[in-house]
Amino acid sequence: MTTDAVTVTDESGVRVIRLNRPEKKNALTLAMYAEVTRALREADPDAAIRCVMIAGSPGAFCAGNDITDFLQAAGGGIDPRAHDFLHALARRQKPLVAAVNGVAIGVGTTMLLHCDYVVAGTGATLSTPFIRLGLIPEAASTLLAPMRMGYPRAFSLLVMGHPLTAAEAKDAGIVNAVVDPAAVDDTALKAAREIAALPPQTVAVTRGLMRGHVDEIIKRIETESMHFRELLQSDEARAAFAAFLARRK
Repeated sequence: MTTDAVTVTDESGVRVIRLNRPEKKNALTLAMYAEVTRALREADPDAAIRCVMIAGSPGAFCAGNDITDFLQAAGGGIDPRAHDFLHALARRQKPLVAAVNGVAIGVGTTMLLHCDYVVAGTGATLSTPFIRLGLIPEAASTLLAPMRMGYPRAFSLLVMGHPLTAAEAKDAGIVNAVVDPAAVDDTALKAAREIAALPPQTVAVTRGLMRGHVDEIIKRIETESMHFRELLQSDEARAAFAAFLARRK
């Protein structure tokens, strides 16, 4: 399965989903959301796939939503394709590894909270500028980030918008390993193959027990989405997006 902006390859029990829009730092269009969702969901019933890896391109993991695409579809709130992606992340049955090089912004960061193993390059930065745009974080990050990082660091990241370096993200429990940028993909793929070589049923049971709160995550995604829709129509959000688009001109 291959598109211009998302490539999917399967080898040695690992499905690699690569965001391939480097000219836009892998900002996600709605079509890209749909492709990644399909790749995640189709991996679940496939016994030959035992682990999934998501990666970007050199210098950028994912710069969040494509703003132009997002604003064009934002009249009714979160587009179903983006919403489906969040559900696919939360409900996926196969372990998920991420290879993070360069920037991870917005959903590029919040999706990492759903990953089982994350490798980051030394120059990677994680940031969530939702509040500055008059919106709230998504992907159940308001639940998962405090659980993973503790409330003080989660508040700094999600509310104040302070970015994390790769080393800080590792210290916060979001990243497993920090390596040279040139080694990110290989290190992540090695971890994915190691996971794929383990007994799959035992991995599934253990992982399910460790996660144990999928219904709560889904409920939080829905609650966040409700508030996201409301705030998207607010004066704060309109002013923030107008200022953002003015700076781009």
